Amino acid sequence: MLKIGVTGGIGSGKTTVCKEFEKLGIPVFYADGVAKTILNKPKVAEKLKIIFGEDIIKDNIVDRKAIASIIFSDESKKEKLNSIIHPEVANEYEIWLNQHIDFPYTIKEAAILFETGTYKQLDKIILVIADKATRVERIIKRDNTTEKEVLARMENQWSDEEKIPLADFIITNEGNSSLENQIQGIHNQILSLL
Repeated sequence: MLKIGVTGGIGSGKTTVCKEFEKLGIPVFYADGVAKTILNKPKVAEKLKIIFGEDIIKDNIVDRKAIASIIFSDESKKEKLNSIIHPEVANEYEIWLNQHIDFPYTIKEAAILFETGTYKQLDKIILVIADKATRVERIIKRDNTTEKEVLARMENQWSDEEKIPLADFIITNEGNSSLENQIQGIHNQILSLL
């Protein structure tokens, strides 16, 4: 079984791309979604309280926005957060992989595969790209946020120019290109590797 990564900047449409692969019968591990649920595991929440303070817990749930506002301005706290969350996500991924061993390939979707070096543990990487204006518009609609906040979040990720040389496949997702055709083509290329 090949392990394929899907990554891309915020608002590029990684989830949309992954849903298309699911229609082709390919299982997808949504690392970012798993990371969000891990935040509320009791042992993780306790560690986070120690690092970020009691104020990050609201109604017994970790306030992700509060953590985000802290880590965007404090690199050392961001590293501490990652040192807690990433091993937990990696463990969940290994369990998930063992449950999907009979598929020709699986997909791991994550926003920061390149930034964390995780891409080196995968066989091939699909990079989803879209122009900045499209991405900003999508995130403002999705997260009910401001352009300033979206641009600040983008600053914390590598640019497409940094990611493209490391990617094996590139999908352009700007609404005017045929997403299904691009995905089918990549799907066929991956199957031909087996």
